[in-house]
Amino acid sequence: MDIHSIAEPFDLQKLRRQIPLMSSHANGHPLVYFDNAATTQKPLELLESLNNYYQFHNANIHRGAHYLANLATEQFEDSRVAMAKWLNASEAAEIIFTSGTTESINLVAFSWGQQYLKPGDEIVLSTTEHHSNIVPWQMAAERSGAAIRVIPVDDNGIWDLTNLQTLITAKTKMVAVQHVSNALGTIQPIEQVIAAARAAGAHVLIDGAQAIGHFRVDVQALDCDFYAFSAHKMYGPTGLGVLYGKRSLLDAMPPYKGGGEMIKTVTFEKTTYNELPHKFEAGTPDIAGVIALHASLNFMQQTGIEAISTQEEVLRKKMQTTLQSIDGVELFGDVDNKVPIFSFVLDGIHPYDIGTLLDKQGVAVRTGHHCTEPLWSRLKVPGTVRASLALYNTEQEIDLFANALRKALTMLR
Repeated sequence: MDIHSIAEPFDLQKLRRQIPLMSSHANGHPLVYFDNAATTQKPLELLESLNNYYQFHNANIHRGAHYLANLATEQFEDSRVAMAKWLNASEAAEIIFTSGTTESINLVAFSWGQQYLKPGDEIVLSTTEHHSNIVPWQMAAERSGAAIRVIPVDDNGIWDLTNLQTLITAKTKMVAVQHVSNALGTIQPIEQVIAAARAAGAHVLIDGAQAIGHFRVDVQALDCDFYAFSAHKMYGPTGLGVLYGKRSLLDAMPPYKGGGEMIKTVTFEKTTYNELPHKFEAGTPDIAGVIALHASLNFMQQTGIEAISTQEEVLRKKMQTTLQSIDGVELFGDVDNKVPIFSFVLDGIHPYDIGTLLDKQGVAVRTGHHCTEPLWSRLKVPGTVRASLALYNTEQEIDLFANALRKALTMLR
């Protein structure tokens, strides 16, 4: 599969036929799947890749001296090369495979933090961060004696960068912020934050979990030190993540986990560690998932990342207008610079009640705090309904959602 193959003309119905779950039902209704921020549905190409590995190519990688092992290793490393090209990394060795965004961030917080953080240093986060980009840094701060500072948000949940120069200072050693809010869908002004970090001599980690499936990410153009995301947010398998890191930093960081594959030599007196990227990939990885990740990249490339962004912008506009037109809806992150993720509340009705009644009508949404409790504490909202769309969703599904929501409201008011 050529990751730089030319995208085919966008055909929504043809694309939906490539996603088996798009033709399924829920509670006797055609499924309207608006929980894509939690995980995206999978194309046939990905499912076939997973099956083919286990049925025809199943073998462990890197250490075997036989045909199947060599084939599996080649396919595994081909995926690493494809991902490096997709992100415009300098080299494939800057791509580390993990179990997900959470482990990618934990790897950096533990390994980089152990190497570089000391008492008096500061780590800058934002109010809108997912818990996975808060808790690991709290743990790193506790281990090192560093302090955490937080970028505030305004009443609509948008970053307030008015005092950015006083937040990111010579004491700042790491700025760890999200690219897109998983709760609001807002595209964050990370370029401005990265520039401020660079001016202060700080390093930067970007949580790209909610960005990677929506638009082109170029890590060299961003000039971030680390970029973390999960495969399952970009039409790939669950249980697989990616950490991009600049070689100079990854080379200097100690291993995160010990075991097989991440070593050169082992004696009871001393162990020496492997080269990148294997230094950070201890044990048998998710071989099938990594190989199948190439299929998800191919799916996105054939669709066209620009076509994905264009289709999702159409959905974003219609969904936003629809929610604004429904009496009693309070929409958070109500701005244009966002991906189609929408969090809202309705007239004091508990979000779970709304979600339950939508589910009875075949509409899948998420309810709760979406692992962003500090954000909702700041906005004085305990939780919301979150509807999140992807390229395979349709304007007709938005109409079905709106009708289901209005029906739910008449039952609850």
